[in-house]
Amino acid sequence: MTKTMTSRERVVTALNRGTPDRVPINYFANSDINRRLLEHFGLAENEYNKLLDALGVDYRGGGATYTGPALFENNLPNRNVDPTSGIVTRWVEHDSGGYWDYTDFPLKDANYETMANWPLTSPDHYDYASFTDYVKSDVVGDYALCVGGAGCADVINSTGMLMSAEEVLIAMASEDEGFMAYLKRKNDVGVEIMARTIEAGKGRVDFMWIGEDLGTQNSPIISLEMYRKIIRPIHQRYIDIAKSFNIPIMIHTCGSSSWAYNDFIEMGITTVDTLQPEAKNMDPKYLKETFGHALSFHGCISTAGALAYGTVEDVERDVKDTLDIMMPGGGYLLAPTHMIQDNSPTENVLKMYEVAKEYGKY
Repeated sequence: MTKTMTSRERVVTALNRGTPDRVPINYFANSDINRRLLEHFGLAENEYNKLLDALGVDYRGGGATYTGPALFENNLPNRNVDPTSGIVTRWVEHDSGGYWDYTDFPLKDANYETMANWPLTSPDHYDYASFTDYVKSDVVGDYALCVGGAGCADVINSTGMLMSAEEVLIAMASEDEGFMAYLKRKNDVGVEIMARTIEAGKGRVDFMWIGEDLGTQNSPIISLEMYRKIIRPIHQRYIDIAKSFNIPIMIHTCGSSSWAYNDFIEMGITTVDTLQPEAKNMDPKYLKETFGHALSFHGCISTAGALAYGTVEDVERDVKDTLDIMMPGGGYLLAPTHMIQDNSPTENVLKMYEVAKEYGKY
C-alpha cells in the first residue's frame, strides 16, 4: 500500500509521471457553482479555501501583488475595463446565470504606433515580498503551489480579447509588425515578472502553468508551422525559466491540440492540461498510449458531458472510466476540462469529487 502523501508530494509525483497515493484533484468552477457548493457544505462566502479542502483539492495558486497605477479608466457605460490590460467586457445573462464576455476590442484595426505603445505594467510595480510571505502562510501549507495560469504566455486568447480572435489570426498570418512588436513587449514584461515571482517563492513553487488554445473541437486553429514560428518561441522563454528553477511546467490547450504534443515534449513541457475528451484525437486512451511515456495529464473530466447533462450515475461512470484509463503507471491529475458551468447540477459536481477521492486511490 502506498504511504499517505501530502498534497504537495502527491501533485509533484504525478507531474513527474510517478504514482502517488491517490490521483491529485483540482477544481475550477463558475461563481454560481462556488456559491452552491459553499451552501452545501455550510460555509461562508469567504471560506473558499475550506471548500477546496472539502472537495479534496491538492493545489493552491499565487503570485506577486500588483501595486502600480491603473493604466486604463473604467469609463464606459455598461462595461468593465480592466485597469492593467485595457480588456473590455460586458455582462451577459443566460438561463443558468451569466458571464463576462469580451467586447469593443480596443486594438481592433489598430495601427503600428498604437500597438507598439499600448500601455503595459512594469515588472517593478509588483510586490514580490508579498508572495514570499504568502508561500509561508497556512493558506499554502502543504498544498502544491503553482504560478501562472491557463492565460499565462498565451497569444491567441489574451490578444484576441483586445483585437478579436479574427484579427489576431490575420495578424499572425501576415506577421503584422505592430502585432509582433506588442507580443515582444508583453512577453518581455511577462517573463521578467515570472522569474522574479519564482525567485521570491524561495524554493516553494512547485510548478509553472502556461497556456494557449490551439484547437477547435475537430481541428487545429493554426498550423504547426505557425505555432513553431510565432507561439513556440514565446512559450520556450517561460519553459526555460521553469527549467532554471528545476520545476515542472504545465500547458493548457483547449480543443483538438494533441497535434502539438511532440513539440511540447521537445520543448521540455512536463504536463498537458484540459484534455477535452470529445475533441478530435483527444480520447484519454489515445493520449495515454501515444504520449504517456513523456507527458503527464491534467484534466479529462468534460464539463460538456455527463457533468452537465447526465445523471449522478453517469458522472460516476464517466469519472471511473477515465481513472481506469489514466491511472495505470501514474502521471494523471484529475480536473475538469474547463470551469464547471452553471448548468451542472450540484449533485453531479459532488459525485465527481466523491468518486475521485475514493476510486482514485492507488
